Amino acid sequence: MFLIDPDPTRVGLRFKGKKGWIVLDQIRTVDKARLVKKLGRITDDEIETVKEVLREMLVD
Repeated sequence: MFLIDPDPTRVGLRFKGKKGWIVLDQIRTVDKARLVKKLGRITDDEIETVKEVLREMLVD
């Protein structure tokens, strides 16, 4: 289920029963060594939505 936000750089979703946002205008890189544990995985539909928003952000 996607949540609706007026900011087009945010993708709303539910993860482990909690509402949250992927905030694409605050994206950053992190070294793999700094990641302690994997929390889970988002759905393929959510991944596609993130890709669409990133395409729109980067094409301008």
